[in-house]
Amino acid sequence: MEARRPPGGEELLGVRGASRASHGSWDRHGDVEQAVVRDRAAAGATVTGRGGHGGELFYANGIRATSADRIIEQVGITKVTFYRHLRTKDDLVVAYLERTAGWERSAVSLALEGRGAVDALRAIAMSIGADSCRPGFRGCAFINAAAEFPDAEHSVRIVVDAHRRWTLDVFTGLAVDAGVADPGAVAGQLMMLRDGAMVSGYLSDPESIAEALGAAYLAVVEAGRHPQGA
Repeated sequence: MEARRPPGGEELLGVRGASRASHGSWDRHGDVEQAVVRDRAAAGATVTGRGGHGGELFYANGIRATSADRIIEQVGITKVTFYRHLRTKDDLVVAYLERTAGWERSAVSLALEGRGAVDALRAIAMSIGADSCRPGFRGCAFINAAAEFPDAEHSVRIVVDAHRRWTLDVFTGLAVDAGVADPGAVAGQLMMLRDGAMVSGYLSDPESIAEALGAAYLAVVEAGRHPQGA
């Protein structure tokens, strides 16, 4: 059976939840508020694009350690332009994480395309392994961000939690398609392996991640198909 593809990215990027937290109700301000949010999102995307200095600085040096002034200097815009579109540095962090979520979801969707559950898990492991080997890899951007923002109600944590729910939903769907007895439990185990692989890829040998993670995924699925005592 071909693995089901996750829902569309627009609903799941965490944009709506984060925008409510940072910019107020959609309904209360109507079209004007939506236009302002879109304008800020576009500005944030410009500063934090994959080759942009904002996202690179946050990821490489940490969010708290990277000032808005440093980003403004690196990107080459004025403070007036920056703060016209982005009220606070937190708005820029949200934009950075939303774009990172989009890249990760595209990679997962590509791994799922045309594959059954087991092959899709192998492809996801290969993708994480390849990412671990890229220069400047520092682990999971979402785990790193959560460590710097302990308040679960903060707009940054809202984006982090939305992306992690999306990832867990993907694993749950794969567990169902793989025919395990308890898809929720297996999805949680797959998620834990994913998190551990991202940390290990930064702290240890990244070359070993793809093979080790792929084998661990398959072992969890096999154990879930034949639980002890069943």
